[in-house]
Amino acid sequence: MGAAVTREDFFWSSDNEPHAKRRKEILDKHPEIKKLMVVDHVFKYNVLALASFQLFMAFLMSYLDVSWLNLALVTYIVSGTANHALLLAIHEIAHNMAFGHVKPLYNRIFGIIVNMPIGVPMAMSFKKYHLEHHRYQGHENIDVDIPTEIEARLFTTTMGKAIWMFLQPFFYALRPLVVNPKVACKLEVFNFILQIVFDVIIFQYFGGKALFYLIAGSLLGMGLHPVAGHFISEHYMFSSEHDTYSYYGILNKLTFNVGYHNEHHDFPNVPGSLLPKVREYAPEYYNNLPYHTSWVKVLYDYVTDPTIGPYARMKRKEYVFKKSTAKKNGASNGHVNEQKVENGHPKEANGVSNGTHKAD
Repeated sequence: MGAAVTREDFFWSSDNEPHAKRRKEILDKHPEIKKLMVVDHVFKYNVLALASFQLFMAFLMSYLDVSWLNLALVTYIVSGTANHALLLAIHEIAHNMAFGHVKPLYNRIFGIIVNMPIGVPMAMSFKKYHLEHHRYQGHENIDVDIPTEIEARLFTTTMGKAIWMFLQPFFYALRPLVVNPKVACKLEVFNFILQIVFDVIIFQYFGGKALFYLIAGSLLGMGLHPVAGHFISEHYMFSSEHDTYSYYGILNKLTFNVGYHNEHHDFPNVPGSLLPKVREYAPEYYNNLPYHTSWVKVLYDYVTDPTIGPYARMKRKEYVFKKSTAKKNGASNGHVNEQKVENGHPKEANGVSNGTHKAD
């Protein structure tokens, strides 16, 4: 058997993202899924409890004056997991899952509030880019979830991919500024200012260890951390035929079921708590798709397997977007008309909003 060959280019497709078509097919066969498109009223209270827990832990780190070594361990294990869960709560809130689509401003303000324990302003910026990721998955110069050519060329070795994973939060923050820069809206500016004021207050009254617990927890939790395995498991192509993968494992309980990713892209207006029901209602669509059962194994395979790396992503040429949707959505220059996606989700057929290998 010959040695595995490292990829030197992305996968390319001339088709649009697969989820809108599958959504229509599933709803035609299983209209009962529409009953899942509701607001989970428990969700926002769970998120507030998690945010409060993080603030209490930050105070505790300061009050107990723990050693920096113990602080680092607690930050990685506890804050890394909890703040990553808050990041995924903001993902849910970006889909208006806290108060529903009829109260978009409530959702945005709530997202800014629960952003504060994360220590880094991101709620408003994440929302506008993430909705594009759903509608234009893989489209060149639009979907900022895909690594840039520079990332793909620089981080292909085992060591390089490990470094890239560790630095993942920085790439996620800076990539949009390179691939698809946008003018900041007023709520983004407010998000930024409020977050800086909050961080200063934490430092002033509780000290550097409390602030370290919050901010370092966010950065470590997005890097080489078990829950960060979802970054790789969701769209990196462990099979050449699929560019979205679900994860069915225990860590879904800590991450608002973000692992149900095919289900989420098919039905982004179904709350995370009900995504398992989507799979239950339409097993013929999901049970035969490749999926993961371990985010830790996903990370290990990504770092060590030369055939899987930053290039293992599906990309779609910008012309596909222009031909099929630009006129329909009033977009120009390869960008989405933000007004159409900002207040909820772009509408698809039936009036429904748009939104692998087995690891063991």
